[in-house]
Amino acid sequence: MDDALGAVVVVVPVRNEEKLLGLCLDHVRLAMEQLHRARPQITVNLTVVLDQCQDSSALVAASHAARDKRITVISVDFGSVGSSRASGIENALAALSSCVPPDRSLHETWIACTDADTQVPAHWLTRTVELAESGHDAVTGTVEPDRNELGETLFAAWRREHRSHEGHNHVHGANLGFRASEYRAVGGFPPVPVDEDVLLVDRLRAHGARILATGQLHAITSGRIQGRVGTGFAAYLHSLDTGTSTQTGRPNS
Repeated sequence: MDDALGAVVVVVPVRNEEKLLGLCLDHVRLAMEQLHRARPQITVNLTVVLDQCQDSSALVAASHAARDKRITVISVDFGSVGSSRASGIENALAALSSCVPPDRSLHETWIACTDADTQVPAHWLTRTVELAESGHDAVTGTVEPDRNELGETLFAAWRREHRSHEGHNHVHGANLGFRASEYRAVGGFPPVPVDEDVLLVDRLRAHGARILATGQLHAITSGRIQGRVGTGFAAYLHSLDTGTSTQTGRPNS
């Protein structure tokens, strides 16, 4: 099967991220621009999903959307990152189907996921497309917490337990991509408040998807230890801070 891509959709779930969302969207838009320059024939769009936001995240998102017609902003009331990601993806795919050739298959569409507190590199989408077209159905990148926010001692503890090498075993919703065809085949993101990324990759692997774990796509994410939910990445950082982390805890997500 031809692995060439014709479209990329980026989905960013948001829950009260007014302080970090603008920087996130700046970085995603830089990646979109680089992809457009390198591969102008590939359609690229961004969907921002506001989930129960009670701060000014909506204003930040609207400001970016007003300046870039490729950005769509939707509001949901799930309180679940799994449901938020799934809703954003379905919205983006529906919009895409109305403006691309009808014979374009889901196999030709790539879904790129990141988080509102994350800064992706400028080559994030161009390199992802190259990896996808070289024969992969899903790509799991790496992240590291912002060392300025985390502090040197805690950042060193993080580095002791993480390596951004090829074939790593980490899964981060903040740096994850996959073909729309494979995503649909496994039922998409589960409607859960945490670990939706790990569960999806487990489903993809069981389905036989060609998955690449790479350090070539490396993003910077928030180093806060008090997160939006009681578990997840921030909770894992908190466990490092208190010396209670284990290799069987959250480091794979």
